[in-house]
Amino acid sequence: MAALRHVLICDEERDSRMALAAHLEKHGYRVTATSPGGMARALEQARIDVVILGLQGGTEDGLRSCRSLRAISDVPCIVLAARADEVDRIVTLELGADDFLLKPVNPREVAARLRNILRRTGAASPISTRARWFRFGGWKLDIIARQLSDPGGRPARLRNSEYRVLASLLAHGNRVVSRLKLFELARGRDALPFDRSIDVRISRLRHVLGDDARLPRIIKTVHGEGYVIGVPVERS
Repeated sequence: MAALRHVLICDEERDSRMALAAHLEKHGYRVTATSPGGMARALEQARIDVVILGLQGGTEDGLRSCRSLRAISDVPCIVLAARADEVDRIVTLELGADDFLLKPVNPREVAARLRNILRRTGAASPISTRARWFRFGGWKLDIIARQLSDPGGRPARLRNSEYRVLASLLAHGNRVVSRLKLFELARGRDALPFDRSIDVRISRLRHVLGDDARLPRIIKTVHGEGYVIGVPVERS
């Protein structure tokens, strides 16, 4: 059985977040509900597929919350704002929100937007493989737990989009994966081919893996085509 998609609801209004949580749980989601102050801790304790961020304060409070989320995670985010003008909406989206709704919200619409984001970003099924483990260059990636371990067995932290990029590369073995394909997995099918964010994620992965950016050994660039794992890949 596939694992339930895990949604994190962060909203200062307890009644609002609990009502939305009950609706989403009824429709088959696993839900964690907390205040915005508990967001970072919740993201550390579990793998979250989507954050629903409820904003009550003014524009600056909302922008601060979005910045705080993006500073620690690339997880898709739906913002629910008590009030906002057109500029607020644009800036919030530019800061990394994937969708924006004004309160009061219809839980059915939130659920529909949630399904669209999961489908668009590939979060529902990012990898097509029967492997549980990938081993490469002394590293190990656990597909079920989404855990990367270094050659000494110590866990290494990955953002969701970085995990999807790495897992996709490993699932292709030592075959080249195009930048566009990696875009679709990391940011969704609406990603534009001239966007350079995939290169940022590759750079972060190389840093985590200790790969020399000037002469990478593990994740190699194939100019004009994409990226490829440059060391043997074992799966089990």
